[in-house]
Amino acid sequence: MNRKQIKILLNIILFSFLALHSFAQTKNDLEKQKKIYEKKIKYTNQLLNQTKKSTKYSSHKLLILQNKISNRNQLINNIEQEIALLDTIIYNDQKKILQLRANLKQLKQEYAKMIYYAYKNRRYYDKLMFIFASEDFNQAYKRLKYFQQYSQYRKRQADLIVNTRLELLQKLDSIEIIKAQKLELVYEKKKENYSLISEKEQQSSILNNLKSKKSKLIRRLRKQQIAANNLQKRIEAIIAEEARKAAAHARKSGKGDSKVFMLTPKDKLVSKEFFKNKQHLPWPTQRGIVTSYFGEHAHPFLKGIVIRNDGIDITTTKGSVIRSIFDGEVSRVFSIKGANITVIIRHGNYLTVYSNLRDVIVKAGDKVKAKQTIGVAFTDADNDNKTVVKFQIWKENKKLNPILWLAHK
Repeated sequence: MNRKQIKILLNIILFSFLALHSFAQTKNDLEKQKKIYEKKIKYTNQLLNQTKKSTKYSSHKLLILQNKISNRNQLINNIEQEIALLDTIIYNDQKKILQLRANLKQLKQEYAKMIYYAYKNRRYYDKLMFIFASEDFNQAYKRLKYFQQYSQYRKRQADLIVNTRLELLQKLDSIEIIKAQKLELVYEKKKENYSLISEKEQQSSILNNLKSKKSKLIRRLRKQQIAANNLQKRIEAIIAEEARKAAAHARKSGKGDSKVFMLTPKDKLVSKEFFKNKQHLPWPTQRGIVTSYFGEHAHPFLKGIVIRNDGIDITTTKGSVIRSIFDGEVSRVFSIKGANITVIIRHGNYLTVYSNLRDVIVKAGDKVKAKQTIGVAFTDADNDNKTVVKFQIWKENKKLNPILWLAHK
């Protein structure tokens, strides 16, 4: 085998190592994502189990099921990506195996020729005669070196044959393992697809049942909207009141009029730190799923109905504790009909609002830390054990999308 062929073989070995390393990284990433989706599905099962005590179909149950179906679809997509990755690895490995077999065959042929040549010229006397027949000392030295180099070359060829055979065997073992992993994933995908079909059938059944109760659902929706509007008015009144106090304080201190909350140096620092933690703030619940997002959007199943949410709705398990998402001071604690207890916490010129609570353990003026418990989520035993926390973030009188501020789960 010449130098070019040796270089090709070494490149194949190096490429195989790098590809294997890259494959391991990508596969590990996909497996981590898969575990996350499986964990989310397990949690939605837990939420659905809480509603099983009630035989009636509810919009709450439908929202949880829709979240589960979404996670199931993502899980199936993740499995498909992993199968595609394994297919690529199998294809590349098969190409490498063919190349290694061709190289091994060529190495063996060349080595056989060397052995045959060595056999024909095996007599030690002939080698000596060849060296002594040299015209001068330099030629004799070169002939001696030739025999030495030829011997070393034979040894290298033998080593290359052994290494190539070993590489080939390892590659064959590796491809069998990957094929087995692929078969497992194909079976897993099939199982997840069966679960998805079952969940979609359940979704369709609930949907049809709810559509037959459209008028009742619209009445309930109106009651919820009235409670939401009352909550918004109360929050806006609190912000306006604090702005008036800030303006009066500014006039009294000779600093001019102000229409916003006047910040102390400490408040400014808290505001700055709150902003710096955007997309990294902890969630108000340790576990939960978002069943209603910020802004205006079409009702999930009632056509022509648009719902508005000034924050997000987090569905969680019964008895879940609610936590402050950042250091701050409790501004207000009050009750609203249809929204139970609400806690507002100020973080400089930012406000966080936690609604639909019970057993609140803080009061206005209390200093709180990030992840400090402030109360417990309310569970509606008359509505399918629904446990939903309504969470909002404001910057003075401007509503912000909480999803853009909370850490990604």
